[in-house]
This record gives sequence, C-alpha cells and structure tokens, in this order.
Amino acid sequence: MDKGSKQSVLHSSAHTVSDGLESSKLCSSSTDGPCGFSSLRDDPLIDHNSHCFHLNALRKKGAIKFSGKRKKNNNNNRQLCQHGNGTLVTFSAAWDQNSLQWISGGSPVYEKQVFVSFVTGIYGCRWKRYQRSQDDSSKWECAWFTILCTSFLLLLFWAYFWLVAQNDFNEFNWSVYNRSGEWRDETIPILASTTVGFSYITFLLILALFHISLGQQLNLYWVHKIGVLGTLLTTISGVVSVDDIWGDEWDILLVSLQSTAPFLHIGALVTVTAISWLVAGYVVRRERSNFQVMVLLIYVLILLAVYLAPLTLTCPCIMDRHGLRPRPDVIGRRGAPVLAPENTLVSFNRALQHGASSLEADVTISVDGVPFLMRDRTLRRTTDVRKVFPARQFYDASFFNWTDIRSLNAGQWFLESDPYWTVGALSARDRSRIGNQTVCTLVEMLRLAARANSSALLNIHKPPPEHPRSRSWFMDTLWAVQKAGISQKRVTWTPDSDRGRVRGLQQAATEKLSLAEMRQRGITSLTLHYSKASHKDIQEYLANNVSVSVYPVNEPWLYSLLWCSGVPSVSSDAPQVLRKVPYPIWLMSQNAYNFIWISSDLVSLAIVIGIFSFQKWRMSGMQNYNPEHIMLSAVVPRSSRDVNIMKEKLIFSELDNGLSSTEELSLYPENGYARYSHGGLGR
Repeated sequence: MDKGSKQSVLHSSAHTVSDGLESSKLCSSSTDGPCGFSSLRDDPLIDHNSHCFHLNALRKKGAIKFSGKRKKNNNNNRQLCQHGNGTLVTFSAAWDQNSLQWISGGSPVYEKQVFVSFVTGIYGCRWKRYQRSQDDSSKWECAWFTILCTSFLLLLFWAYFWLVAQNDFNEFNWSVYNRSGEWRDETIPILASTTVGFSYITFLLILALFHISLGQQLNLYWVHKIGVLGTLLTTISGVVSVDDIWGDEWDILLVSLQSTAPFLHIGALVTVTAISWLVAGYVVRRERSNFQVMVLLIYVLILLAVYLAPLTLTCPCIMDRHGLRPRPDVIGRRGAPVLAPENTLVSFNRALQHGASSLEADVTISVDGVPFLMRDRTLRRTTDVRKVFPARQFYDASFFNWTDIRSLNAGQWFLESDPYWTVGALSARDRSRIGNQTVCTLVEMLRLAARANSSALLNIHKPPPEHPRSRSWFMDTLWAVQKAGISQKRVTWTPDSDRGRVRGLQQAATEKLSLAEMRQRGITSLTLHYSKASHKDIQEYLANNVSVSVYPVNEPWLYSLLWCSGVPSVSSDAPQVLRKVPYPIWLMSQNAYNFIWISSDLVSLAIVIGIFSFQKWRMSGMQNYNPEHIMLSAVVPRSSRDVNIMKEKLIFSELDNGLSSTEELSLYPENGYARYSHGGLGR
C-alpha cells in the first residue's frame, strides 16, 4: 500500500455524505437488520442512535480493499456501523485524495486541510493529500534541511552586516571606484539581492519548521534545492569579495554589538524559547537514542549560552543618565556631500546650515603651488575633465596647474549621477547653483569657516617626490591659512611630516598613539576611525585632556553610541541626519538592564519547562491508545483534531508493520462480537 495514500479515519453519523457519495446512505439501527447485522437487532448494547455507513460506498471510493475472495464486494447492502455505546474497530484501509474525517458525534465531512496543503505544496510540490507522508524524513532531506539552516544563518549574518554598514556606503562605493575607475552605487544590487535571498530562504525555513511541527515528512522540491544552493553560493562569493575589497569593514560588526547587543539578546531569547517546542516534541515523542540525547544536550548548552550572554557584553549606553556628557559636535566631512557635491562651497554652506561646528576638507597642492580641495587622486569622478582634457583625464590631480583646474565644472557630475538619491529633492535654484560649481580652493573654504566662526580640519595629500612643490607644500598651505584670515587656533593640522615647521596650528594625529608619544610630538587631539576608538581608550584620552574626534559617523545609532562614550566631536558626511538626534537613541541604567535581563531569562526558562512538560503529558496520553484497537466513542464526543490525527497514525501503523495479512473489519461489543472476514459474519 502506498504510504502517501493513507488518509484520515472516517467517523459517521445519521446523515448523507455530501462529498460525492450521494448514493452512500447512513442508516439507523432501529430498522430491521441494520447494516446487514440482523442478529444484532435486539442486542441491548446497540441503541437506536448507532451510526452506520454504507460499506459499498467505502469500497467504491477506494477506502476499503477486501482481501481474499471478497476483494471485489458485490453486496451493496452491507454497511459499516459504529456501536452507539462505543465500539473497538480494527481495519485496513487506504483513503483516496478526497479525504473524509470521521468526527465523533458529527457528520462525515470533507477535510481539505488547506494549510497543510499550502505548506507541503510550496515546500515540496506535494499538493495532493495522497502525496504526503508522516514518516521520518530521509537522511538526504535532513541534509538539505541542514543546508537550508546554514544558508539562513549565513544570510542573517550578511543582512545584519549590510544593515550596520549603511554608515559606510560612501566609503564602499569609493573603494569600488578606485578599483574599477567608474563611480556607481554598488550597494543597490547588493541590498536588492540580499533582501530577495533572505526573504526566500526565511520563507522556506518557516515552511520546513511547519513540516516538523505538523509531523509531515520533509521533501524539498528540486527547484527549491537549486535556489537554496544558488543563494548559498552567491552569499559565500559576496562575503569573499567584500573581504577582498573592503576587509576592514568587518570591524563594524563588533562596534555595532555595543549598541544592538541588548536587543539581539532578547531576539535570541525569543528564538531559542520558540524552538523548544520542536526540540521537546522530538525528544519526547521518539524512542530513546543517543542522537536524541545529543540534540537535547546541544539545545541546553545553547540555551545557557543565551541566558548568560549579557555577562560578556559592553554597552556604553548602559549607564546613569546623569553621567552623560554634552552632545558631540558635528564636523562637516567634505561639507555635506549627501546634499551637494563634496569639497565645494555649496557643500560646506549646507553643512554649516545643518549645524556643523567645523569643516573638514581634503587638500591637494597644484603644480603651481595653489592648495585646492580634492579627495581623489584624479579629477575624473568629480569634474568634467573627460570633456575638457580627455587626454589628461587619468593624470594625477596635483600635476594640473590652477588655471586648468579652475576651468573645470565640479557640480554637474552630482546632478547627473545622483550618488545619494537626493537630487530629486533639490529646487531649481539649488540645481542651478550646484551645476555651476567649480573646484574650491583652500583659501575659499577657510574664509567661509572664518565668517561662520567655525574651525577647520585639514587632511593634506603630500605631493609625490617628482612634484615641483614636494619640498614646499607645507609653506603653500600655511600661506593659504594666513591669506584666509582665520585664526590659526581654529585650524587643525593632521599630517605627521613637518610638524616642527608648523607653528601655531592645532596638531592632530590620525592614528592611535600612547600618551607619552603624543606629548613628545606636541599632539593635542586625535582623529580616529570609529573602529579604532574603543570605549576604554576614549575614556583614557579624555581623562588626560586629549580631545578625540571620530569619523565617519553617519548613522544615528553610531552617533548615540559615541555620545554615550563621551566623544567630544564626530566627523560626518550627513550632518543633516545627526542634527535630528537630540538625545541618544536608548539609554538605560545598569540596574534597569539587569532587571530586564534576569526577568527575560526567568520567563524564558518557565516557558521552556512548561513546553517540555506539556509535550510529555501530551505524548503520555497518546501512548495509552492500543495500536490494534482504537476506541471510537459516539457517546463522549472527541472533537480534538490532535486525537483524530493520532488515531489515524496508530491505525495505519499496523498496516506499515504488516501485523495482518488480510484486511479485516471487526466490531467488538462488550458481550460478544460480530466480525466480517473474507465474506462472512460470525457471532
């Protein structure tokens, strides 16, 4: 018998079957010779409410197959009855796809099982009931389930990485540009494919978990297997590529945990608590085995690890709110490059309008000694040098003279490429102003800072040795500072070379140094990448009157984290975003967090214990049923769907184990029995 063709047990009542069995009538035992058992008419145990069903209808529907001589039954009057006082029934049957559910005390109904069909159909293309099975999944399908779980975990890691890496999307695109020579927003296809892949794998995993919870056999459709394998390989190749192009960015994962760890802990707690239902069902329902014990042990270890994880966490925002330092100042890094072309006057103006207290710029020295603002080595990305000087478009920007540089347009590229998807929000006046921007000189930027009473941070690109100004570049820079009329105390110098020749300017280092080395070099401040500025180091520097500025900070969560760490200032590409953060996103005292942590663990533990206890009680009740004889009582209604499914499993387990060589219908009253076997009735 095909295992996938077994269906639910049939319960009957005195009504007509409406699912294609119009000719199959239900009869009453009050008539003479009910169900063909005339000898049972006067039996005191058979009352007038006995439920009968036409046996030939079952045969026609393929629900009963007789063995031996009576395999083809022509007796249209023979009927299957259920004793009104409770009858023990043992029989062999195979229901077809139009399944019937025997509801005690109710009518025969057509149980479509829409949800189960949806789950098994999408996951394994098993839309028909006879295609499904409740047998154990094969090792091959278990292996694919493992691959599915691995893909989900990898994609979860990958999606989380890109979620927190939004802070550095500009840096990623710039890194790709330096390799390819073309500026494109490479994050768009990555985010789109990650979203699709993660949604697809998550959906399949949910379907697989439903299979397990419903007791259905796993059978992943071959199309999904190709999709899962393709998604897994694509994600792995993406991880390898990012490690090659942008390997330093992995540090943001550890930094982000300082902000997200308390919330991730709650999420992990909910997940492992929910999984306990499946683990408990597996451990309790199956016979004792070493693998079963191993699964339970692994789950307990994971549960304990999640419960105790907060002991390893360091979150600066878990602190007393009275110890919170003032809001960090925001430095406009290349102005406000999200709103206007970077390193242009309009960009610096936008930064000041959105609350930036300082301006940061990249300085390059032209071949004739004019300091101008340019981040890239060449002029290709941010000017129209391809049109004006096509033969020189790959030249180093410092080998152009100022006359040629001044003739280039430095704003049209922003309108055409729309690198941050912000051009659509610009007014016509802003578009016209941006489209007429030229390359900005250091003097122009410093004059703007002086008028706004703000300071400036200079990242100077030292000219190569063959450059005409390789020995006098620092003098050209100092001359520009003096010409701009800004106070030297408001200008911060970052290059390590020629510090002794630079007098009066603020000295800053771009790498982490010891306090002794900083005093020796005369450095009073540090400009560090956020991945290099730990909470402990920041506190140590601040305690020794060393100012710390952190870059790049473009997302509110990172700004809040550094605010809690006590950082005095941050450098940002998006000052308009940080302006909307008047207070850390979250701030919590240690006592409050300890209460939430311990309470969550205790609630989770109570739920897990309750789930294991319930599953054990549930299975202990199911084990009380004898697989050979199942009581189907018409007096005490049992409408529980779980009991019906249990009955079906136990009945058909007899068929799978081959306990009977013939198919038999038996009715066992308390004071005797009536049996149909190979075409005969006996009493």
